[in-house]
Amino acid sequence: MEVEIKIEPGRQELKVVILAGEDSAELCRLAENLRGLALGPVPVSCGEKKLFLHQGEFLRFYTDGKGVAAQTAEECFSVPLRLYELEERLDTTRFVRISNGEIVNLERVTAVDLSLSGTIRMTLDGTVHAYVSRRYMKKIKETLNLGRRHS
Repeated sequence: MEVEIKIEPGRQELKVVILAGEDSAELCRLAENLRGLALGPVPVSCGEKKLFLHQGEFLRFYTDGKGVAAQTAEECFSVPLRLYELEERLDTTRFVRISNGEIVNLERVTAVDLSLSGTIRMTLDGTVHAYVSRRYMKKIKETLNLGRRHS
């Protein structure tokens, strides 16, 4: 396989182009692996201050009535992206959507409570609670391997 890198000053995002003679399973796996890579930091703002924070710092992203907010262990920020745009940019092995209005960082989940009837409550970093909507219940149970256990 031949690999070529071109530097374009001013480019904000990576662009990967794969040239192949024919379609194959290997090509599909390669493309899927590239899509799954963590994509750079997330732009956030707090008042007049604009920052770029690494994805691992976030507990969750959620809609707050005025737009999208991002929560870290220390504070909340405003995000200039919509949730679906964030979902496309975030590391799919780390972040998962749990409702129409929230995405959580699975690496920051410290507890999962299934005792509430028909609901899953996730605890992030021991203090923040997030609730999985019914629509996303099956996906979350599969992601967390919470299916029925057979003895």
